[in-house]
Amino acid sequence: MKMKTLVRTRALGGSLVVTVPKEIVKEEGIRPGELVEIEVEKVRKSFFGAAKGVGPFTEEDEMKAHD
Repeated sequence: MKMKTLVRTRALGGSLVVTVPKEIVKEEGIRPGELVEIEVEKVRKSFFGAAKGVGPFTEEDEMKAHD
């Protein structure tokens, strides 16, 4: 079965580690010392709201056709 969740990395020595959430541990019956396969995909940050405070376009902002 394939389950998906978001986890945050943390430093441990020279490595990065992630914690498997207890819900997944329970559902999959994972025990300490078992070999598990993971798939890593970096989450892209949303820039929604990044332009907060920028006012509406004005006539000067509009692109004009070049003659």
